[in-house]
Amino acid sequence: MRRLPRAETSEPDSRSAGRYLLWVAREQLGLIVGGMCFGILWMVSQALVPAAIGAGVDALARHDRGGLLWAGAAVLGLGASTAVTGIMRHRFAVSNFLSAGFRTVQVTARQATRLGAALQKRVATGEVVSIGTTDFDHIGYSIDVTARGSGAVVAIVVVAVLLLRVSVPLGLVVVVGVPVLVLTVGLLLRPLHQRRRHQRQLSGELTGRAGDIVAGLRVLRGVGGESEFSRRYKVESQRVRFAGVRVAKVEATLEGAQILLPGVFVALVTWLGARFAVSGRISPGELVAFYAYAAFLIGPLRTITEFAQKLTRGLVAAGRVVAVLRIEPDFHKDAASVPAVDGDLDDPDSGLMVVRHRLTAVAAVRPEDAVAIAERIALVDPASKARLDGVQLRDLDLEEVRRRILLSDNEATLFRGVLREEVGDGRTLGDAAATDIVEALPGGLDAEIAERGRDFSGGQQQRLRLARALAVDPPVLVLVEPTSAVDAHTEALIAERLPEARAGRTTVVCTTSPLLLDRADIVAFVDAGGRVAATGRHRELLDTCPAYAATVTRGED
Repeated sequence: MRRLPRAETSEPDSRSAGRYLLWVAREQLGLIVGGMCFGILWMVSQALVPAAIGAGVDALARHDRGGLLWAGAAVLGLGASTAVTGIMRHRFAVSNFLSAGFRTVQVTARQATRLGAALQKRVATGEVVSIGTTDFDHIGYSIDVTARGSGAVVAIVVVAVLLLRVSVPLGLVVVVGVPVLVLTVGLLLRPLHQRRRHQRQLSGELTGRAGDIVAGLRVLRGVGGESEFSRRYKVESQRVRFAGVRVAKVEATLEGAQILLPGVFVALVTWLGARFAVSGRISPGELVAFYAYAAFLIGPLRTITEFAQKLTRGLVAAGRVVAVLRIEPDFHKDAASVPAVDGDLDDPDSGLMVVRHRLTAVAAVRPEDAVAIAERIALVDPASKARLDGVQLRDLDLEEVRRRILLSDNEATLFRGVLREEVGDGRTLGDAAATDIVEALPGGLDAEIAERGRDFSGGQQQRLRLARALAVDPPVLVLVEPTSAVDAHTEALIAERLPEARAGRTTVVCTTSPLLLDRADIVAFVDAGGRVAATGRHRELLDTCPAYAATVTRGED
């Protein structure tokens, strides 16, 4: 069993779509060469059959039994060779297809992991999804077709040589006619490439739109926006349909040309061969061979135009892959090498000070200000000036920062798989008030969860995310609204258990929940300007800071 794709020996070439396809070809050069060799043998075996049949016809006309037996043996041998080499060619072609496709998915997934949060800012979700679906096929086929394409070229050369040996005029018809046919068909490839690229772009945007609608369907229904987004989706889907029709028009013309032009070519060769046979310039066996050659050439000619088509599709798909590979991450691993140390965290932009080993709550008038602070102190924002023990986070080793500081918000994804792989041994489920969720599952911690945790309600997902973050047990944990989707009783349990679960660790909770704020060691109130306006204990701020009281009580007594 061959494991595909094999590990890359070099970084993917993202300078252009063509260079990327060449890089893919270099990475699996052995498979491609093997496929090309069997493709050439497969096509040449078929190309020689007309010669053997023609020799048999002439031997029969001369009553040459020995010659007839040799011709029959040649046809049998060529048939066996065609069968064996055809099987091997197909095996190599499938391996090339899968290897190229999976290699593309692999480098794209690695780039997505490398980009992290920057991916969603730079690339639409539909683009990444399309790479793993549509582009996977097109890039795979552009490599797969090399086996038959090389065989087609060599077979045409072999046929031209055989025809020239028997009849120079007929040989010249092939030598001159084949390039003319290829060039004629090639005139349609440029508009096809442009239209297909436009259609691919619209398709990616539509996929992204569909993903956004599905992800926010509950919200859309809640605010009555479902019909409006449905209308927009219909309009955009029609744009994709029209673009697809434009592509289909060129493809239909190309398909017609692939049948008409080779058909005219075959008719010309057959007509010339018949005239030469009547005039005695060629034998009856050679006439049969010429007709068989003409019929055979339809296959190689269509293969060449198919190769051009699939290469065009592959270039369009590779262009989308290259666009993703060219994106630079917000942070570079080699940007700094200062080792991270333990200490207090501070954010100069807001004036927030996070004391080491304490639970600090951030209550903001505007929720987006609290999110911005969380992203800065967790080094998700590339413009962050946050410092750890007086040293800017951007100057520290990035992997060490990621190990020490964990940001958990409501955008964090629950991955498909066994629940135990998400929350560990379950020791933090109680701290997140999530024990009842696992107990209700048939398999408990060994139960399979759906993609993004779709089987769970919003509150259940939130509790499981909190349990996962607590299980990681990072030195610094930053939580953004960890109880916004749970009921008051569950919120009270989490507020009670969180300080104990994080004892001796640094914790930051961005929230306006009075229950959580009351359990914090320090509360930082962020005003409408995004700056810390007051700090203290929750009950103290209620008495001394009216703006804080209005923010956390929402005007309630």
